[in-house]
Amino acid sequence: MEIKLLSGALGAEVTGIDLKDTSDENFKKINDLLLEHKVIFFRNQPITNEEQIALGEKFGPIETHAYVKGLDKHPEIVRIIKGEEEKNQWGENWHSDVSYNEKPTKAVILKSLKIPPVGGDTCFSNMELAWDTLDEKIKEKIKDKKAVHSSLGAEFFVDDYKHMEVNKKRNYDAYSNEHPIVRTHPETGKKILFVNWTYTKKIIGLDKEESDEILNKIFEHQARLELTCRFTWTENTVCIWDNRSVIHFAIADFYPGRGLGYKRIMDRIAIEGDIPI
Repeated sequence: MEIKLLSGALGAEVTGIDLKDTSDENFKKINDLLLEHKVIFFRNQPITNEEQIALGEKFGPIETHAYVKGLDKHPEIVRIIKGEEEKNQWGENWHSDVSYNEKPTKAVILKSLKIPPVGGDTCFSNMELAWDTLDEKIKEKIKDKKAVHSSLGAEFFVDDYKHMEVNKKRNYDAYSNEHPIVRTHPETGKKILFVNWTYTKKIIGLDKEESDEILNKIFEHQARLELTCRFTWTENTVCIWDNRSVIHFAIADFYPGRGLGYKRIMDRIAIEGDIPI
């Protein structure tokens, strides 16, 4: 097994592990790597839908997305499609997946099916490191507080993406939950800065002006480049990230008018998490 670090903050590219092997021994290696590096990448892994699901089930129960329709034969897999004519990309802007859920996602397994020759990288930011390096005055303000996370409603997830469908079995309305701003990782005991630009809307117990001011400072801090890594995809790459410990940003640098209109297709599986504490 070989490990190539992607940055000083987080991220590793791993070779020498076969993701088709879902034995307890192999899974322990994968999970240990995930806890250490927060996001891990495996190139040249042509796993099937069934094999992706089997890998996901080793982490825990697989969830279906609150709003987006999955594959007909495998509803737990969301196929993320950006067409050649589109410039938007699903997942752009900093966020932690479904942080608005009562039990936000534990981990995500994303497999690349079709990758453009240029564009479409993904950035990740380490929220354990973000907490460690946060201004002490802000830490004091937020350490025992909760924040509201809102889903923004179904249209937010599909309106800009022509090839993706709403899960019509779910309520179209937005819904929200309150979570600690600083959560504790259930496996490592590390403190995590658990807010994000896309879904976190207000700090409980503060007026809107003060809440907005503090959140904006935190969001700016979370996006500092020294907290991040950036990955350039190739086809049949599998990425696994610890959704509790990172936020991510899918870069939508597609400009059809400049000859950069490419199709991008990814298959996503998410593992149900726990209630943040």
